[in-house]
Amino acid sequence: MPSSQQTYRVEGVSCANCAKTFENNVKRIKGVDNAEVNFATLKVDIDGKASISDIEKAGSFDNIKVVTENDNANQAKEPFWVRYDRIIFSALLVVLGFAATFTFGSSHYLTTILFGLAALVGGITLFKAGLINLTRLRFDMKTLMTIAVIGAILIGEWREAAIVVILFAISEALESYSMDKARASIRSLMKISPKKALIRRNGTDQIIAIEDIVIGDLMLVKPGERIAMDGRVIDGFSAINQASITGESIPVEKSANDEVFAGTINQDGYLEIEVTKKAEDTTIAKIVHLVEEAQGERAPSQAFVDRFAAYYTPVIIAIAILVAVIPPLFGGAWSVWVYQGLAVLVVGCPCALVISTPVAIVTAIGNAARNGVLIKGGIYLEQMGRIKSIAFDKTGTLTNGTPKVTDVYYFTDNREKAINYLNALETKSNHPLAKAIVDYISDEKINTSKVDVEHFTTIKGKGIQGEINGEMIYAGSPNLFDQLPNEEVNNFQESGKTVMLCGTNDEILVAIALRDEPRKESKQIIKQLHKLGINHTYMLTGDHAQTAVALKEDLEITDVKAGLLPKDKLDFIKKHQDKHGDIAMIGDGINDTPALAASTVGVAMGSAGTDSALETADIALMGDDLEKLPFTVKLSRRTLSIIKQNVSFAIGIKVLALLLVIPGWLTLWIAIFADMGATLLVTLNALRLLKIR
Repeated sequence: MPSSQQTYRVEGVSCANCAKTFENNVKRIKGVDNAEVNFATLKVDIDGKASISDIEKAGSFDNIKVVTENDNANQAKEPFWVRYDRIIFSALLVVLGFAATFTFGSSHYLTTILFGLAALVGGITLFKAGLINLTRLRFDMKTLMTIAVIGAILIGEWREAAIVVILFAISEALESYSMDKARASIRSLMKISPKKALIRRNGTDQIIAIEDIVIGDLMLVKPGERIAMDGRVIDGFSAINQASITGESIPVEKSANDEVFAGTINQDGYLEIEVTKKAEDTTIAKIVHLVEEAQGERAPSQAFVDRFAAYYTPVIIAIAILVAVIPPLFGGAWSVWVYQGLAVLVVGCPCALVISTPVAIVTAIGNAARNGVLIKGGIYLEQMGRIKSIAFDKTGTLTNGTPKVTDVYYFTDNREKAINYLNALETKSNHPLAKAIVDYISDEKINTSKVDVEHFTTIKGKGIQGEINGEMIYAGSPNLFDQLPNEEVNNFQESGKTVMLCGTNDEILVAIALRDEPRKESKQIIKQLHKLGINHTYMLTGDHAQTAVALKEDLEITDVKAGLLPKDKLDFIKKHQDKHGDIAMIGDGINDTPALAASTVGVAMGSAGTDSALETADIALMGDDLEKLPFTVKLSRRTLSIIKQNVSFAIGIKVLALLLVIPGWLTLWIAIFADMGATLLVTLNALRLLKIR
């Protein structure tokens, strides 16, 4: 007997309502405290104790099979004719029934037997589930179908009963196929990581299953192989295709001390990698787990549909009874109107309505995951689809995150002295601007000579100082110096650049202008977002106003808030929500966490391998790629649109079919075609989300 908190994969769940029935049955098993069936991922989570045979017995009405998670990964898919053998045999009997009708007549006993056998063979699981539901007064679509088929038989409509059964079975098969197609995105992620890896232990190379690999093992990866575990490169150099994790199409070069991920492809080099995570903790494993959880989370629109269906089904049953009973009381034929009432039951099945939302959510989340975007649930997908405002953290999101020297201006003819003094001081500092200046001098191959610095100290908030050749030299912001900077320095500041000066008590020697340059794609992305219906874009930064305003003009952002501390960013998000409504916040997933958490949708950027970002963000862009944001907004908006289309169509076609009752034109054939057609069309409509790139 399994211990408490066990997860199994299930096979054979034919519809969302069947999943709910199965869940209720599992909850009744002795020893089970709670159970949750996820139709999107075909998993059942059980809190308590139950054997696999007990769980399968709870799903016997739908011929549900239960396997452990690991066993399921290795199972071969059943051939079509094996999986749907009853449907095929039932369809053959229907064909023979029609042949008998043309040969012997519709009332001949052979015709009746053939149609009766077709209904029995094709509907055995339907009847089993429907009758169980009837005893428990649970009226789902299988209950309605069972009543309709039994009613048709009682009034002698054997052919109608058989066709209703076969069409319903085909409808369920198509629904199952379509959901499998929607689930394929996440299943493809599950299969990309190798199950074994070449490991060197105690000087011996051996193939080991990933479950038996431990942290600290040395993994050997040859060119062209997939990397099996997350790790750190110890030796070697190669380009790694990380598309499966980050969605990046361009391979990333990796060398010693660089991080690599399971499921990515080593293209052209030999790598020795130290394993840093267990198989269940790799980035790809976390992505799969989080996406599966997300696919099962109920979106607001799905909750609405479920509430609507709870009232809708009893109303349909009441209408069917009224249609069957009232006209005969005023002279109508009982057989005609009972038949019409049965047709109302069939057309009233909420199949298309129930599946209209989850199939769209599953498809969209799976497609996003394959493109390097992790959406943590249907609720965030829908919220992102409604967002009109987005706030950006500046550093590392809109900009490259590292300052670069853009201009150098000398106030002295002795340039060698100026650059030597500056280089000598900045080399002793660990400030990001100091590193940028030293890197610039090195990259530009500017000749410098060794200069000794004595009495080096930091002047808090202003800069640094040190004694060189008996003279005190300073380097820092303009407010460190008494002299007013010249017009050139003013121009640097007005263009949004940070200015660093170097000089003595008597003179300024050199000015260095630096800027954290915007990403080359940032401006185009802001334009795309505005075209997609994002009306307001905000840049939130701790930089001074001149730098922020200059960058705002460059990127054509609608507004900027400068000089902000993390708490100020949080306050801005809260105030915006109070005054103007929903807002998304995008940052690096570690900094500005309060603002990300407070926003309607928090989007973390560059989250591959960052556990905190994966756990806290509502949406995570796995690569350091801002271009994923317009894709996410577009996908979310399209998903909302398709959900609305599906719900409207599912309800509309039911209403249209029900109107056929008035002239008495509604038949069981039309009813089942309306139900099957609606289910198929809403599913195919949702699968269009797979094409969004």
